[in-house]
Parts: sequence; structure tokens; C-alpha cells
Amino acid sequence: MSKLAYLRCSTDTQTIDAQRASLPGPFDKEFLDEGVSGAVLAADRAGFAALLAYARENDVVHIAAIDRLGRDALDIQATVRKLIAKGVTVDVLGLGPIGKGVGELIVAVLAQIADMERNRIKERCDAGREAARASLAATGRTHRGKVSLGRPFAADAAHVAQWRKDNKASIRKTAAQFGLSDATVKRYCSRE
Repeated sequence: MSKLAYLRCSTDTQTIDAQRASLPGPFDKEFLDEGVSGAVLAADRAGFAALLAYARENDVVHIAAIDRLGRDALDIQATVRKLIAKGVTVDVLGLGPIGKGVGELIVAVLAQIADMERNRIKERCDAGREAARASLAATGRTHRGKVSLGRPFAADAAHVAQWRKDNKASIRKTAAQFGLSDATVKRYCSRE
């Protein structure tokens, strides 16, 4: 019997260390997915796929919250069922071990909440983009005061390329002149 942990964070504000500290370690093995959205199916994440391949009957998989498994209700339920079918116990912090029957019902409800939250996040992002587009069209600035959607232009590409050519400057010198990265200067100059 192995004591396993699955840890996933999708943003810079979430940390694997916080999840690790919340779980009853130490663990025989940890499986990590960092910078991976919960919208990606569990089996398609490298860390979780490795856990599925590794887990054996009587192993216990600890997770900090049901939404660490994902944000798609059907995927979460299918994932928990796969683990239970292999004889693996899924232990969710604050819920305890999940078993067949009532445990699966609890997972279904929590998975639906995680799915609903993902949809609410998407709706808020879409509404923000639409407000930005409408404001940009009406005033020339987004509702947050920016002059464009997405990344602002660091400099006029044609101007940067022309300055480099006129001064016979290196990529690095041109980057320093305009406060750009070498990669940006290369991209700007490749257009010419």
C-alpha cells in the first residue's frame, strides 16, 4: 500500500507547497501538475496520467480539494470511478476517503460545483472582454483605460527595424535603445 498525493495548481497565485502543507504527509510518491488548468481532462495531464499508471490496489491518493482533480463534473466523476475501480482510495481533505455509493454522490455534487465555478469564471472573462471591446469602440480606450485589448505594443516595429538598419546596430544594442527584449527586436526586424 502506497500513500500518494496529487497536487495541481494552474496559476502563479496557487502553490503546490500550500497544498502539500495541508495534506497529511509524508507521501511515498507525489504527482504534480503545475500551470495546468482544471479544464484539461485529468487523464490528459502528465502528472495525473502518471498517477493513474502508478496507482495500485490498496493505495491511497490524497488531494487537497475535489477541484484539484478538475473543473469538469463528468471528468471528475469518471476519474474518481477509475481510481475506485482499481481498488484505490481517494482521500479528499475535509471529506475523508471516498467510497462507492454515498461517497460518489458527494463527489458528484462537489464536481458539479467545480464545473459551475469554471463556467462562472468563463462568463466573467467573456463579459469583461465584451465591455472592453465596447468601450474601446466608443472611447478609444478599454473600460480599464488601456489603449488596446491584449498586450500593448512595446514599440513601432518598422521604426525599430529602420533605426537598427540606419545605425548598423546589433540586436542587443537595438533592444537596449528601445527597452525591448532581444526576442522582440528579432521579431520586429524579421518583418523587414
